[in-house]
Amino acid sequence: MLQAFHYLLNTRFSFLKDSPLLVAVSGGLDSMVLTDLCLKSDLNISLVHCNFKLRGAESDEDERFIKDYSKGYNLEVYTSHFETEKFALSSKQSIQMAARQLRYEWFEQLRNQKGFEFILTAHHADDNLETVLINLSRGTGLEGLIGIPEINGSIVRPMLEFSRNQIHDFAIQEKISWREDSSNKSTKYLRNNLRHSIIPLLKEFNPSFIESFQATISHLKDTQSILEDAMLEVEDRVIESIDENQIVYNIEQLQSLNNPKAYLYQLLKTYNFTDWTQITALLDAQSGKQITSSTHRLLKNRSQLILSSIDTTSKVSISIQAADGLVTIPNQPFNLKLEINAPLGVSEKDHIYLNSELLKFPLRLDSWSHGDFFYPSGMEGKKKLSKYFKDEKLSLIEKECIRVIYSGNDVVWVVGRRADQRFLANKNSTQILKLSIEHNAHS
Repeated sequence: MLQAFHYLLNTRFSFLKDSPLLVAVSGGLDSMVLTDLCLKSDLNISLVHCNFKLRGAESDEDERFIKDYSKGYNLEVYTSHFETEKFALSSKQSIQMAARQLRYEWFEQLRNQKGFEFILTAHHADDNLETVLINLSRGTGLEGLIGIPEINGSIVRPMLEFSRNQIHDFAIQEKISWREDSSNKSTKYLRNNLRHSIIPLLKEFNPSFIESFQATISHLKDTQSILEDAMLEVEDRVIESIDENQIVYNIEQLQSLNNPKAYLYQLLKTYNFTDWTQITALLDAQSGKQITSSTHRLLKNRSQLILSSIDTTSKVSISIQAADGLVTIPNQPFNLKLEINAPLGVSEKDHIYLNSELLKFPLRLDSWSHGDFFYPSGMEGKKKLSKYFKDEKLSLIEKECIRVIYSGNDVVWVVGRRADQRFLANKNSTQILKLSIEHNAHS
């Protein structure tokens, strides 16, 4: 097994050789074998252990075991205690999901603070099989049938090629010590039930079941690679535009595909949507119809589907004092620059020249309201903002992203679009305020 591990290091995980690594250890068989393999491969490792305080004295004994082991090998070890049951209750998650969230959030925090490149976990082929069966029982796509990814951001799982039996045999051969987790024997959890009841039957039916499963995973990964290449071409056809606020899809191009529902799933699967029949129906729905997930919204806007983060509609209200400087706008792709006593220039979409004597300070940057009206520069008379936005053919999402500068309750500037001509400076103005949009570096 050590030779096979070295082969994987040389072929698939060579980036681990010169990197500072965190190895997640529970004290159980799998993580102790992973640690031993890393030590015998001269990898630069430190250990990280979570005490979830779920098994009383047994959890504390696991922690002591890890600390004693780390001293014997002169390894740095990081440990943390979690009130897992309280967190599960407050976050309305199962104990297992709560522990998973706590574990990976702490791992990433530690990695960033201490300068580690990657975090290694000891997931193996049997874990992968259990995950695939769980996904299959709940309904899944190709990703769910592939199971646990070898590399997911900073998380690396270099033992997915090895079965539980191989790992156990290696531990016995190398005289590696480990601790047994009594909760692994319980069948109240779905994963444990599969491990102790279902998978043994599959292996009894086919003694080479794990090997066959691994071959199937390899074939599915090849299929996924082909699909990803094909989707790049589809994205070029159906995506009209992308910016920091939204992705715009062309409905006519989507409907020209031979299976729009399948393509919509591939395009939108990472945005936490679940009802793909409803999403497909959105193609023929009335303009303005929308569907939301926990993180995103998909809007039908005439001949387009517009995807946006729910965060883009966050409200912001900022007071602007009469002084030179840069006004930072939270959660927006721009800031505002103020120049007092500026020379008169021509107002454009990204900057305007105002008569300071007509303004009531502090000014206010805020979201617009439906009753608001203004006197658009270059137009006759007044117009409601809602009518102006309709004439400009703005989508619902674009309208929600609009920010307005007010003097008292009067509109001064629809930021980045049009000023109210009542407040614009002219050659007779003696006090001129220039307001400019300063785009953030990432926008």
